[in-house]
Amino acid sequence: MVDFARVQKELHECSRDVESSGIKVTPKSDNIARLTGTIPGPVGTPYEGGTFQIDISLPDGYPFEPPKMQFVTKVWHPNISSQSGAICLDILKDQWSPAFTLKTALVSIQALLSAPQPDDPQDAVVAQQYLKDYQTFVGTARYWTENFAKSSSLGIEEKVQKLVEMGFPEALVRTTLEAVGGDENLALEKLCSG
Repeated sequence: MVDFARVQKELHECSRDVESSGIKVTPKSDNIARLTGTIPGPVGTPYEGGTFQIDISLPDGYPFEPPKMQFVTKVWHPNISSQSGAICLDILKDQWSPAFTLKTALVSIQALLSAPQPDDPQDAVVAQQYLKDYQTFVGTARYWTENFAKSSSLGIEEKVQKLVEMGFPEALVRTTLEAVGGDENLALEKLCSG
């Protein structure tokens, strides 16, 4: 059984320094075992300026079992699947400790963005590009960050307005857009499917 008191405490801890860290964790609904994490792209990397959404599922054994995390925002990185968003990171597997928190895991993922491990890849194609043609890797990673991890507030407001005009409640539109990283088509799909 998930330790809900601990999860509540962790959410409170995260919210206390969100202004300085940029790292946020919010429940997706009433079910506190389903969360969305948000991390800013590290400065000095091709991910700088991007905001990355991470889907978090807490297993029944949490905190004694690691949280299941995967990127919702598409990202070009050797240790993150460009297809599924799966993350190759030891603390999300066999190196997890109950002393770690959701924030610790998100900080570790952010650090992974700064220091790729192409010798232990999740995405072999990206790892090969990183090792053999680093400049192309950087350009592609920047391009993906621009296209998938950056959304101007004006753009979001326009998307909200469009979806509200279709008859969806504004609060639901905003949370749905946030959950899908600002992708208007994905938001519409989710809103229509209930």
